[in-house]
Amino acid sequence: MQRLIKATGKRPTEIARESDVSQSTLSRILQGKIESPSDRQVAKLASYFGLSSDQIRGREEIGDQVPERSPGHNEVEFFGHLEPWDDDTPLEADEVELPLFREVEIAAGSGRTQVIENHGAKLRFARRTLRKAGVMKEHAACAYVSGDSMEPVLPDGTTVGVNTADTRVMDGKLYVIDHDGLLRVKQLHRLPGGGLRIRSFNQAEFPDEDLGPDWPEQVRIKGKVFWSSTMW
Repeated sequence: MQRLIKATGKRPTEIARESDVSQSTLSRILQGKIESPSDRQVAKLASYFGLSSDQIRGREEIGDQVPERSPGHNEVEFFGHLEPWDDDTPLEADEVELPLFREVEIAAGSGRTQVIENHGAKLRFARRTLRKAGVMKEHAACAYVSGDSMEPVLPDGTTVGVNTADTRVMDGKLYVIDHDGLLRVKQLHRLPGGGLRIRSFNQAEFPDEDLGPDWPEQVRIKGKVFWSSTMW
């Protein structure tokens, strides 16, 4: 591994960032403290160096020609493999599980709902992603975007990461809100006199909603959006 890193001319911290392997994990591998890295970490390093997992583990020879990773001019670059997981898959050292906001009925058949953090269904996140966004784990949660009001930026089904410690309204930023029991992801703007404007990206079909200074009685800000992921 030391030979591969030396060939790139990069520091281990750069390799860790670009290969999406945590710095602590890579450091322990290089120091011999992790004798048998997980298949997921090996797959990331193999993809980064353009080798097979067996070559990274030393089961196959790399040969005299050590692959060098140099900046290319492509607009798209693959950074690694997707690894499937379920509730029984152990967390990696650089992963955390975040709760998921959802709506629940207050009373069966009433049609009234409230927004809660569902600690049963969770999503996995890399600790590095949270650190980069400046979000503490205990203040992080996730939510799904429902409907087409936030298209084309946030299509139906988009997952967003929420910083629940950041509820101060900054004009034009995205927030997850509890609007009379409805879970919504919207842009918020302050209005003169203490009002609040709720804005959708799809302005053609969803005009602005302006609320008066008593808006806190209707809207509870759950947190500011710091990350999003979309399936196409």
